Amino acid sequence: MNMSKTQEFSHFIIKHQLQRRIRIIVPSLFRDKERATILQIVLLKRAAIEEVSCVWQINSLTIYFDPEQLPKENLFKLLETVLANFSKKPHASISKFSAHHKHPDGPKQDVVFGIGGMSCASCALFLEMVLSRNLNNQHVSINYISETGNVSGYLTKEEIFKIVHDSGYQAYSIDTLAERKLLLKFSHNHLLSTKKRLLIITLLDVPVLLASLFFKTSKRMRLIQALFSFPVVFLGGGGEIFKKSWIQAKQGTLNMDTLVAIGAGSAYMVSIPALFNVRKHAYFEAATAIIGFVQVGRYLEELAKSKMVHDVEELVNMQPQNATLLEGRIESIISIDKIAIDNVLLIRPGERIPVDGIVLSGLSSVDESMVTGANAPCIKEKGHKLFDGSINGSGVLRMQATAIGKDTVLAGLVHMIDQTQSSKLQIQKTVDIISSHLTPAIMFLSVLTFGGWVIRGEAVAHAFANAISVLLISCPCALGLATPAATSVSSGQAAKRKIYIRNGNALEQMAVIDTIIFDKTGTLTEGHAKVVGYLNISDLQDDYLLQLAASVEFNSEHLLGKAVVEYVRSLDLPLFQATKFHSIPDQGVRAEVNGHGIMLGNESWLQQQKIDMSVVQDTAANWAKQGNNLIYLVVDNKLAALLSLTDQIRKGARQLMIDLHKQGIETLMLTGDTKASAQVVADLAGIESVTANASPARKIQFIRDLQTRGRVVAMVGDGINDAPALAAANVSLVVGNATGIAIETADYILVDSDISKVAEVLDLSKQTLTVVQQNLFWAFAYNAIAIPVAMTGKLSPMISSAAMALSSVSVIANSLRLNKK
Repeated sequence: MNMSKTQEFSHFIIKHQLQRRIRIIVPSLFRDKERATILQIVLLKRAAIEEVSCVWQINSLTIYFDPEQLPKENLFKLLETVLANFSKKPHASISKFSAHHKHPDGPKQDVVFGIGGMSCASCALFLEMVLSRNLNNQHVSINYISETGNVSGYLTKEEIFKIVHDSGYQAYSIDTLAERKLLLKFSHNHLLSTKKRLLIITLLDVPVLLASLFFKTSKRMRLIQALFSFPVVFLGGGGEIFKKSWIQAKQGTLNMDTLVAIGAGSAYMVSIPALFNVRKHAYFEAATAIIGFVQVGRYLEELAKSKMVHDVEELVNMQPQNATLLEGRIESIISIDKIAIDNVLLIRPGERIPVDGIVLSGLSSVDESMVTGANAPCIKEKGHKLFDGSINGSGVLRMQATAIGKDTVLAGLVHMIDQTQSSKLQIQKTVDIISSHLTPAIMFLSVLTFGGWVIRGEAVAHAFANAISVLLISCPCALGLATPAATSVSSGQAAKRKIYIRNGNALEQMAVIDTIIFDKTGTLTEGHAKVVGYLNISDLQDDYLLQLAASVEFNSEHLLGKAVVEYVRSLDLPLFQATKFHSIPDQGVRAEVNGHGIMLGNESWLQQQKIDMSVVQDTAANWAKQGNNLIYLVVDNKLAALLSLTDQIRKGARQLMIDLHKQGIETLMLTGDTKASAQVVADLAGIESVTANASPARKIQFIRDLQTRGRVVAMVGDGINDAPALAAANVSLVVGNATGIAIETADYILVDSDISKVAEVLDLSKQTLTVVQQNLFWAFAYNAIAIPVAMTGKLSPMISSAAMALSSVSVIANSLRLNKK
């Protein structure tokens, strides 16, 4: 498969393209099945468009066309015209939605960016609320732990950044790894500044606390308290809290900063009369303690956050800072961000590959395990691909840059993790709604507490202290941290195990999976098929038939097709030019070669084409019983040959099935291969049920039938030929490297092709969900117990602020336990 460089179009996005096929994303489908069907009908009216395959759940369209009748450039113009009219006449269910958008005809885009200045989980919730108020944004998610945001909609990056800046925060581009490193540097500097601020506050707090303990009736000491506590409460850490609470108040929202600002500010202000009357109670020490304990909590949170993003930081740091540019015979050291497409670079022994590219000259072994999952270093020579972040061995390579910045595979992996961490579990969406109402409710309870104690006849000072305690002991932030803290740690842990999570919501779904479906070829088997049998029943020579077969399969992405090409090349036979190539997923391929109409495919597809295969029936049955894959070769509508291919079952497949069965999970095989060959592999792996000869449509229907019966289904495939089935499943897992189409089709990518890691994904998902539930239980229980206790007057404002700070830290500490699992 040839990945295309991103091209700019108004109404669609090209994901990949071949000579006779393209796959595009059409935002205006709005994941609507009826709109997708209408679009298929419209496109198929053009004779040059042979087939249109649509996965409407992900707005994906695959178009098979004849480039001789319809050159690709003309196809793009046609798509622009059709989709422009298509977008202007939306389905009734979305017409109201589109009408509210400034750019209803423009492309929808996902913007992932870094955020600076967030001090607690409430900040993330506040930013989400502000960004969501703009109707051009369809989806907004902000992650406090990773300090990233993900906005999906019609606003440009600049417009989003302006909203963030106007809300009192900083926004940073993190499209490239160099920019991502800069964000990590900002985060590190923020940790240091938080530590410095805490030390200053502590130094100022000490004299205020000593004066309150030993010089309660001294006017001079109270003046010293007022002077020392003022910078703590209204400048430095306290000043930032007041600034943010004021911005939020202007937006009509209240959060944790509001509670702290009211608590500390009112404690200071009501203490001013005590400067002139020593009989009045002063709360200067309470005001400084409130800010001090909040800063302690936030420093501990920053410290824990740095540990949570450590695994992602390691991935980012795989890209070197500089590279050696070759211009003729002149070498120069340049920064990574100065590299341009087609630049020639020199890679010395032991250096990391700076960008994606191809080898121009040289021979060396390269460790690319974090990207492709290859356990052993790969030999690289002229024409081979190189991936950003890989480590060169002992040889010297000259390479040409083919992808830079955000377009490299490594940048794509980091971007994927960012998206995972910024996505929300379904349970967190409910929690966010509760959190948004918690702060006003606490303020009401604080006022109620003050009034209740005054009515009871207690001193105003005592009633005030109890009211402040209620404000301070509550902790909406602990609720907001419950999910992102756990998902951030688990996604980092997954990356460390060479498991990449593309969809954060899959963590929640995977934890409740009860059925796992496996594809056969390239999933349960190694994906290194070899031709082991060949039967020629035609009048054509063996070599010529094999040349015809390989010439067609050369254009195929299927593992078996690649095996045929490899076999023919091993015989030193040249290939011919194939025209009118067309691939039918999971069925076969067809093309014209040297004036012959050629078809290669499985039995069920060729039966549909009315091909007589009775003459090879016995041979096919014998080969199938051995577990071999069969490819039927048809020349000019007559069966010409039969090829038999074998592939080894993956190590760990049988143990995986044993582990899954122990957990009560049903395992099934769903394949387009014959029943006999599929059953052999299923028996070796220990799979309970086999459905063979399944077309792509049959696979989708099979999965939907299971879901209709209440089953929660995971699909494990190779991400190439089973994209529709993967999209139909509740959770999709791709076994293979993290390049190409796998990134677009999977919820999970197991880059080292170790199928036993399906069990690890399951365990990690369950552990993550358990930690989330524990966090939520603690956060709700803490507020449910602490607030009533504070209302009874049992807690001072200082103790309340300390408890509030520690409640958030406890949620993060519990989430960090996932690193040890």
